[in-house]
Amino acid sequence: MPKLMIKFEAAFIREVKLDKPSFTLGRKPDNDIPLDNAAVSGHHCKVYESGGTWFVEDLNSTNGTFVNGKKVLKAGLKTGDTVTVVKYSLLFSEETAAPAEKPEIALPPQRQKTPQGALEVLENPADDRKDFELTALSTYIGKSSQASIPYKSGGLFGGGPELAAVITMRPDGYYLNPIKEGYAKYNGNPLAEKVVLKNDDTIEVGSTRFRFFVKK
Repeated sequence: MPKLMIKFEAAFIREVKLDKPSFTLGRKPDNDIPLDNAAVSGHHCKVYESGGTWFVEDLNSTNGTFVNGKKVLKAGLKTGDTVTVVKYSLLFSEETAAPAEKPEIALPPQRQKTPQGALEVLENPADDRKDFELTALSTYIGKSSQASIPYKSGGLFGGGPELAAVITMRPDGYYLNPIKEGYAKYNGNPLAEKVVLKNDDTIEVGSTRFRFFVKK
């Protein structure tokens, strides 16, 4: 079955099976595939099947839709093509086998050269856990089932994104990446771009406050 492997920058987010004729993508929650980023248009583009071929079509977006780095209004898709929507990459595949890069998110711990990082909950935990070890290549902070680290929403209505931020582990250290730009805070400042985490840095998501540290 055709599918899209969705990544935000270098971080794998999820796989979407294309099990119906058409899918819309955009910032608004009524899309089939919501992309929660301020630079993504409300209804940015659509992916659909016609005559046995899958196509991507831009929906008059502000920042454009790209296939393999080239801006398009409409283009046919084949296995291995990458659709780029702002900071999101969507790898199209008609094969049943997973793309080669997917196992990268679960490399054996013994191959990791990065010191063991963790988050300590300082304020307003979402459950009874006090700390979280960062053992995966991508660890998500959010409310959805894809998130390993939950947060407690702030405000009167308890709103907040399903996925707010992701921590990626690399040989040279840990990086904090926004998924919902400006929602999370890094050392008290709104998180708008990728940053390198250092010992005792603080991360705020909703009303939950964390401390990053490296285990000795």
